[in-house]
Amino acid sequence: MVYKNEAVKFKDSRGEYFAGPKEIINQKGEKIRVIPHICIKADSIPEAYELALMAVWNHGTDISTHYDREGDPPSREANVKIDIIESLAEPMIHKNFPGGPEELEVYRQEVVDGIHDHWINPKAGKWTYTYHERLFNYNPSCDLLAVDMGHMMPKGINQIDNVIKELKRNPTSKAAQATTWIPMADIHLEGDRPCLQRLWFRLYPQEDDTYSLSLDTAWRSRDLYRAWFMNVYAITNLQKKVADRLANELNKEVKIGSYSDNSNSLHIYGSCWTEMEKEFSKMMDAKGIENRVWTTDSPAFKMMTEEAKINLRKDPDYYAKGGN
Repeated sequence: MVYKNEAVKFKDSRGEYFAGPKEIINQKGEKIRVIPHICIKADSIPEAYELALMAVWNHGTDISTHYDREGDPPSREANVKIDIIESLAEPMIHKNFPGGPEELEVYRQEVVDGIHDHWINPKAGKWTYTYHERLFNYNPSCDLLAVDMGHMMPKGINQIDNVIKELKRNPTSKAAQATTWIPMADIHLEGDRPCLQRLWFRLYPQEDDTYSLSLDTAWRSRDLYRAWFMNVYAITNLQKKVADRLANELNKEVKIGSYSDNSNSLHIYGSCWTEMEKEFSKMMDAKGIENRVWTTDSPAFKMMTEEAKINLRKDPDYYAKGGN
């Protein structure tokens, strides 16, 4: 096999990435376009976010999608594996993701606590799922648009409860996983299908008679610029929730370990390019990342997050109603 493009390795203070080729020459001498594979390693979520944006922007392949509007440039896409050494390492918050602390808290509660599960009603043209619903109340369906969403069981399965039960029963288990995809139903939808596919939890014994909990995730398709950061923030908060519950069940400390994020298609939509270019030049300055991040106890972030929690306790739909 002869590579048309040489692989690229990049490293700076934020971490490193390795990017594979966009084209190959096969054994018949034919030029074949392929999805480039990128591997990223970083110490924290904001560092990983910047490296992923840089890597996909510089080394992703151009491809059109069915979401494109007339005049949009093609998306830039790659198959990306991101390893974050410590899931909850501070500073944890990137200031420049498209959104703010309020939106981040709403999304965290949507994934971890299910505050918007009541929005699921595909027959009425509303959501077909939330991640929380698929993880905490998984119920296979033959047709999500049917009466009662075509559910095949009288009661859904709480997969996260099952993960905790499995790891309590056998802390060495490699079967502690949860899935979101419903093969009989999701494949037939035009859109609104889960991007997150699977969570895999692994306990590791420590020398001090404690454990650490690592989490691997598999994603079908992701919007890197607009969704990745919020996805990872929420899912690593779920990782902490599972660790805390396991600590209670095992009567041992369960520390937070690593987080691995695997996307078949991690992309920057062409419609985002103008907005993304404004941020991209800032991210080229690795030394200035401290100006683009917050710790979770930073006064500004903490104040806005606490205000969001108060508003959501009053009404889970507070922000969907325009903050009134």
